[in-house]
Amino acid sequence: MREKIKVAIAGVGNCASALIQGIEFYRERPDAYGLMHQDIGGYGPSDVEIVAAFDVAVGKVGERLDKAMFSLLNCTKRFYTGEVNNYPVIVRMGPVADGVAEHMPTYHQQDVEYVVSDEEPCDVASVLRETEAEVLINYLPVGSETAARTYAQACLDAGVSFMNAMPTFIVSDETWGQKFAEAGIPAIGDDIKSQVGATIVHRVLTRLFQQRGVNLSKTYQLNFGGNSDFYNMLSRERLTTKKLSKTNSVQSQLDIPLPADQVHISPSDYVTWLKDNKICYIHMEGLGFGEVPLSIELKLSVEDSPNSAGVAIDAVRLLKLAQQRHIGGPLLAASAYLMKSPPVQYTDSIAADYVEEFIAGSRDR
Repeated sequence: MREKIKVAIAGVGNCASALIQGIEFYRERPDAYGLMHQDIGGYGPSDVEIVAAFDVAVGKVGERLDKAMFSLLNCTKRFYTGEVNNYPVIVRMGPVADGVAEHMPTYHQQDVEYVVSDEEPCDVASVLRETEAEVLINYLPVGSETAARTYAQACLDAGVSFMNAMPTFIVSDETWGQKFAEAGIPAIGDDIKSQVGATIVHRVLTRLFQQRGVNLSKTYQLNFGGNSDFYNMLSRERLTTKKLSKTNSVQSQLDIPLPADQVHISPSDYVTWLKDNKICYIHMEGLGFGEVPLSIELKLSVEDSPNSAGVAIDAVRLLKLAQQRHIGGPLLAASAYLMKSPPVQYTDSIAADYVEEFIAGSRDR
């Protein structure tokens, strides 16, 4: 049997639920649609094994992972209808720090309120060593700057690869990137792109304008959702890095970035009944041939968490491949392909080519 890729998860929310469901789904249906890569270095999605999980909420902490992932606080679509019984992992109490917004205790789903557990936080690095985790996925809420760095440091202490799915600048930060390089630990970040989400669509359209000679003069992107991520982001002070990450990701596709007052990209509001469905509106205006105006209005509707899980499943396998090849530090091609704020920005088509070269062994990062 092929060895498993042992993964720890920080944050047992909707994204974690979608990821675990996906592992089980593709175990039963390996040829089903929805994967960017069926195989990476000989590993399929079902070769990922969750060996540790961390959270801070009552109803998750102290519970088996196969129960906690379907906590009533989570609201993502249950697309895997079989029994999830391969996860006898107990969710550990993680460090709280700034991981919980002040207004989160007012969040509820199906009459279940968000309550922070009073259990003592565990030693994350010790748990990673104990469970022999190889990769940690950081799924903490937006704005969890200190908490995210606590998990990153635990990875360095335990020799575990770090995949940063949230917009705290760690892998793309020169100092942190150097720490992972010196430790010989591969990392991918920051701020995960969805398979077909608001950022990737906006980036591709922006690049299309650029390549087809249309001068993009102004644009906005507005996002609405009803999951805990959108509720967390009602605290506007937690949005600084998220807004910067999404804006810079789109701006990076232009040779000359738009003036700050001509681009607005941000999560916008929380709509309870949308649950994990995310609605995105993109508006773009430009001047084409003869400086004749044109505009695009686009509406995108996606189930938010499964849309990112397909990206996470690739990131985990690429990190495993890097470990086998003794490559440490930020993986530049994978980060550019899978993340909004990588250490180096490429166009999405170039990043995709570079990832294929990395998988084939002709590119070392």
